[in-house]
Amino acid sequence: MPKIIGLTGGIGSGKTSVAKILEEQGFPVYYSDDEAKNIVNKDPMLKDQIIKLLGSESYIDDVYNRKYVAEKVFNNAGLLEQLNHLIHPAVRIDFEKWVKKQSSRFVFKETALLFELQLNKDCYKSLLVTADDNLRMKRTMDRDGKTYREIEAIMQKQMPEKEKIKLADYVIYNNSDPETLRIATEAFAEDLE
Repeated sequence: MPKIIGLTGGIGSGKTSVAKILEEQGFPVYYSDDEAKNIVNKDPMLKDQIIKLLGSESYIDDVYNRKYVAEKVFNNAGLLEQLNHLIHPAVRIDFEKWVKKQSSRFVFKETALLFELQLNKDCYKSLLVTADDNLRMKRTMDRDGKTYREIEAIMQKQMPEKEKIKLADYVIYNNSDPETLRIATEAFAEDLE
């Protein structure tokens, strides 16, 4: 069985960039957030549960209505927790099936909520990609076209970087340019044991 390394980072940290570099190095990467987006559309039982929880507007023409769902749960912690309790077990099952198909010694599970949902407990090690808040803010504004206030609201809902750093087994600081990030990621990959 491959050893699972949880890969995480707050919004704008560069965790997806690190995941892509790791894939180039030959490591399989499971993108939890992307897979969750597929699963909510493919799993009929999950669809029914989400509609029961959030209403029929959760799907438009049988496609998950992310904007509607996000607006419903963003300022309602109880509803968000209930939604997570529906989606995360389905993602976990999908991930376990995926791991069984891998032959690499290490696989990476890329997920934004590794520490928040205590998914790191199911991992051999954890890798955090982090950057200064102002830099993460600028990257996200440039990438997503969101306002400062929108990104600030997202960041405030995520676990503070200081707490994540304490929990992580490995940390890559992404406060520089893409080449520096590549060098740091490749060095991390070479040191894996």
